[in-house]
Amino acid sequence: MDQRPNYNYAYRNGESAVGFRVQQNQREEDEVDLMDILRVLAHHAWIIALAALIGAVLVGVAVMLFVPAKYTANATIYVFSTEGETNTATLNTVDKMTTDFQIIGTTRTTLNLVIEELGLDTTVEQLRRENTIRVTNPTGSHMLRISVTNEDPETAAQISNSLASVMCDQIAYVMKSDRPQFVEPAVTGTKSSPALKRDAALGGLGFALAVVAFLLIRYFNNDTITTEEDVTRYLGLTTLSSVPLERNMTKS
Repeated sequence: MDQRPNYNYAYRNGESAVGFRVQQNQREEDEVDLMDILRVLAHHAWIIALAALIGAVLVGVAVMLFVPAKYTANATIYVFSTEGETNTATLNTVDKMTTDFQIIGTTRTTLNLVIEELGLDTTVEQLRRENTIRVTNPTGSHMLRISVTNEDPETAAQISNSLASVMCDQIAYVMKSDRPQFVEPAVTGTKSSPALKRDAALGGLGFALAVVAFLLIRYFNNDTITTEEDVTRYLGLTTLSSVPLERNMTKS
């Protein structure tokens, strides 16, 4: 009787066990291992930090060199005259027409009057292109705030005050009432953009997220077994020994 061990059976048995283990691990791989992702990011934290620093510096320098500073001036008017009788009916009418007054402030007719009053050599389209003009109603008030943003702080104040004055005339004409009063005229505009610190921070964040995305894509696309831990985890085998690899070996 042949007493030789059944190596073929042992091999097939082992192969079957390994195959089952591989299939089981492949199913487990379908679930994202959050700890592995955190380890990958932590291992490359210095690269992410460096990318954030480089991004912040590059964006900051670009903003300083290529983005012109802009200044905003604000004028505020009361939308009904304090000289006339103020009653509930008047206030209700003003409330309903506040949105209309905001629209009036940016119409072609109003802006043409501003150009004439200031003696500007420009068109309405150029005025709109060179300035950011906003007419807003502070919540819960009967006032209108006229904001003008321009690259020159004095020009911003001049246009804001002129637009407020023209709007007072327009509102008095529409309402058939006394001319509204200035609450606060515009003074020399204050710098409103660019926000260097904010832009630099956003640039750094953008670069850092780009690096994180690259690391995650590389992690998810890498299905090779490269370490002893990978052998144990994915194949369920124990590493008995390893052979070091010398990359710069020369032939004797």
